[in-house]
Amino acid sequence: MEPFYKRFVNEQFDENGTLTSLTYNVPEHFDFAYDVLDELAAIKPDAPALLWRGADDERREFTFGDIKEWSDRAAQVFRSHGVKKGDRVMLILKRHYHFWFAVMGLHKIGAITVPATNQLQKKDLIYRFNAAEISTVVCIDEKEIVEHVEQAVAETDTVKLLLLSGKEKRSGWVNFEEELEKADGFVPLERSQRPENSDPLMLYFTSGTTGMPKMVAHDHMYPLAHIMTAKYWHNVRPGKLHLTVSETGWMKAIWGKLYGQWLLEAEIYAYDMERFNADELLRHIEKDKVCTFCAPPTIYRMMIQKDLSKYDLSCLEYATTAGEALNPEVFNKFKEATGLELMEGFGQTETTLTIATFVWSRPKPGSMGKPSPAYSIELIDANGNPVRDGVVGEIVLNTKNGKPIGMFEGYYKDDELTKTAWHDGYYHTGDMAWRDENGYFFYVSRIDDVIKSSGYRIGPFEVESVLMEHPAVVECAVTGVPDPVRGMAVKATIVLASGYTGSDELVKELQNYVKTHTAPYKYPRVVEFVDELPKTISGKIKRVDIRQNDMKND
Repeated sequence: MEPFYKRFVNEQFDENGTLTSLTYNVPEHFDFAYDVLDELAAIKPDAPALLWRGADDERREFTFGDIKEWSDRAAQVFRSHGVKKGDRVMLILKRHYHFWFAVMGLHKIGAITVPATNQLQKKDLIYRFNAAEISTVVCIDEKEIVEHVEQAVAETDTVKLLLLSGKEKRSGWVNFEEELEKADGFVPLERSQRPENSDPLMLYFTSGTTGMPKMVAHDHMYPLAHIMTAKYWHNVRPGKLHLTVSETGWMKAIWGKLYGQWLLEAEIYAYDMERFNADELLRHIEKDKVCTFCAPPTIYRMMIQKDLSKYDLSCLEYATTAGEALNPEVFNKFKEATGLELMEGFGQTETTLTIATFVWSRPKPGSMGKPSPAYSIELIDANGNPVRDGVVGEIVLNTKNGKPIGMFEGYYKDDELTKTAWHDGYYHTGDMAWRDENGYFFYVSRIDDVIKSSGYRIGPFEVESVLMEHPAVVECAVTGVPDPVRGMAVKATIVLASGYTGSDELVKELQNYVKTHTAPYKYPRVVEFVDELPKTISGKIKRVDIRQNDMKND
């Protein structure tokens, strides 16, 4: 029997098994919940779809048939409380299984899903409620989160319905769990009643390292683009367990905990941890026999600090990483401990996977791989001209032949902002990279992060990668600071490993290490030791905060 995902794609391969072309077959009024979830529930109702683990080791497993039933119930709950096609509904559900019920239920009534992280504070929520005109919030039942939502709702006029995911009853909230239990009689939308393929399906707020978060709108065809993500990068398999480490408020959850995995008939693993603990994560990988695994480099950095030999990780067959650039040292240490080579990927909230080390290729430590055949990727200079191999340029998506499936529709209700990034036939990622003679891309930095010192252009990542090789360094961020002679000088802000203390001697040791392991002009002339680095809510280092703080203290 032909794999299910083949309904939606046409693929061409060369004689070496490399995918050279991928195009999509998209039915009119495509809806993932009806056309994928419900179809799988009809074909293989008893196949595993979701394995959920609570922080106290509670275990619940759901088949495709189960998810269909609960999503029908969720759709009916929303509909009975007045949620309708086009309404924006925010989900603050961490990793609870209600997230999957709610997303699929919202798809089934044509509402727009707006996932959000539980780390948002009152002011963050006020901004998001107003910007997206949120009508409904579904929130996990945790006191601090609930209070932030209530405080934000009191200062906005958009939110009319609050649904609580939990056992308790709270004034002003409708209990989502109770409503799910009693819901019945859902009537699906006819295909002609569903939204158009180009209508918004989902809004995600970017975690931007500068400025206020932007609203990225993805259309109903977007889920299909994650066939590339799941099959040719995550390498998931039907019936096998896949874990992407991500809270559902982050876009990485959509990459690794939803669309592509179910299109490939894999089982999604949701470990609903309270806070990250590397030992507990490793224990769960071993216990539940995770087959394919994806996490940001930060997680791998923490994992390799542990004694991995204490865990039986023989179940793991494949490991991938994205979210920030991967330091070669992390790659090498993880391979030494597990035998697995980390397959890096690159993309943005505005896109799906655009560059990656795909299953048909070998990884190069320090490289994020090669362009996806589903996109037309180029490297250009500041004048819009293609750059040669070995020359740093901006990563852009060529859209002269139309918007590719998987790329955003634009910034929601902000045409001017959209035009700043998407113009002249290109979507400008704002990320800099260079390409070697074999077509592998190597990340350099965001455009604004490039340090210009004594006529040199220095990418933070190349210096950070060298520093990360030193055993004293757990995390670091490299930025530029004003220098009267050089214009800018390289600064390293460093979190030290256990057992190390900041000192003048250690500063000199680290500086000499960089001088002897890369071009000497790149070494950090300024070194600061800190307890933690400023990060976005999705875990990306906010170099802009370091620069701004340095300017205040200058």
